[in-house]
Amino acid sequence: MRSYLTSLLALTILASPAAYAQEKPADKPDAAKEADVKAAPVKQDPAETYRQLNLFGDVFERVRAQYVDPVSDEKLMEYAINGMLSSLDPHSAYLDEKGFGDMRIQTKGEFGGLGIEVTMEEGLVKVVSPIDDTPAFKAGVKSGDFITHLDGKPIMGLSLAEAVDAMRGKVGSPVELTLRREGVAEPIKLKVVRDVIRIQSVRSRVEGNGGVGYIRITTFNQNSEDGLKTAVEKIKKEAGDKLIGYVLDLRNNPGGLLDQAIFVSDAFLEKGEIVSTRGRDDKDIKRDNATPGDITGGLPVVILINGGSASASEIVSGALQDHHRAIVMGTRSFGKGSVQTVIPLPGHGAMRLTTARYFTPSGRSIQAKGIEPDILVEAAKVEKISESGFHEEDLKGALANPDKPKDGAAAVPAPTPDASKDGKDAKTADGKAKDSAEDYQLARAVDLLRGLSLYEKKDK
Repeated sequence: MRSYLTSLLALTILASPAAYAQEKPADKPDAAKEADVKAAPVKQDPAETYRQLNLFGDVFERVRAQYVDPVSDEKLMEYAINGMLSSLDPHSAYLDEKGFGDMRIQTKGEFGGLGIEVTMEEGLVKVVSPIDDTPAFKAGVKSGDFITHLDGKPIMGLSLAEAVDAMRGKVGSPVELTLRREGVAEPIKLKVVRDVIRIQSVRSRVEGNGGVGYIRITTFNQNSEDGLKTAVEKIKKEAGDKLIGYVLDLRNNPGGLLDQAIFVSDAFLEKGEIVSTRGRDDKDIKRDNATPGDITGGLPVVILINGGSASASEIVSGALQDHHRAIVMGTRSFGKGSVQTVIPLPGHGAMRLTTARYFTPSGRSIQAKGIEPDILVEAAKVEKISESGFHEEDLKGALANPDKPKDGAAAVPAPTPDASKDGKDAKTADGKAKDSAEDYQLARAVDLLRGLSLYEKKDK
């Protein structure tokens, strides 16, 4: 058994030229930019490789023969492969056939579960972001939460794939999540009912007195390209000549497909680089450039990001920020600057392997750093503060205003559509509160676009 296993693993490694690829000194400016993140070349000694394979064979046989419970050879190999991949970085992993199938379903925009995008940090599952209008979102799960227990059972010790699998289950079945949240002393327990997660990745509406097009992309799946086109057409038709700009909301967008992030960036750019991906070898550099045509016609764009904006969201934010095509507002993004390639393994699922880092057009790597907004705006809730109703005209003997109507009627400004007489949140035609009235960050983005519009009018 040991001899067969050692030979098999040796053939697997030797068959991959990348295992012995040597990195050359950087001789190009682009390569120099990534010198600080490239690891030193690893020298491979075939004799040492075989010695390590013998060690693996010894451990495999000992576990197979003496572990307290019998475990199939298939499971042991799966654990070994997953352990090797997951030890590389938080995003590399082995996907069995079920996991591979689930991943393909997710990128199509429909999957089963709770609706949480997660990562592994210090042995615990950390929520990158809850997906809009999913059971987790409605239950109150927030970006940055740590999931410590599932149905009272500790999650420590499980791999990310195992934890995700435990959160999935039959549609309609409940699961209790125990969360740890920054600033909250006691654990938070939430009961969430599993459901089929259907993601409408792009949503839109008109904000700001009908002058601002609001587009929210919740995730980058196969529907994002068509969704963005439809959203812009709908906004143009509804707003008409009043349209002064767009808000692109990428808050709590955990990422998704790279090609969809490139399309969204291209939609707002006329030319220039969008993103470069750089692999292990200096020659493994791929650049994606914008094609002529701005879907917005050159109108100002404000991008909203926060700590839940990751990966593909950061590609879009970084590209439009570097080209000065959009103003980025909000808080620092998540900081996932790596690219994963899903490599099918016929008959055994697939492996998700980190194969490259991506860089913004200016050569920035946002890995573990994130995108810093141009204008920092923390999430907040605005409350009305009572002010004194005493003004100049109330003073005894105050001079009259020469512009005051001769009939003595007071010149009262016409109320704006955004404010009701009683000072409450503005209402839409169907009686519901406008999101911008409750969303402080969105309100500031709308204000910024209004300011830019006024400035341009005065300049003309």
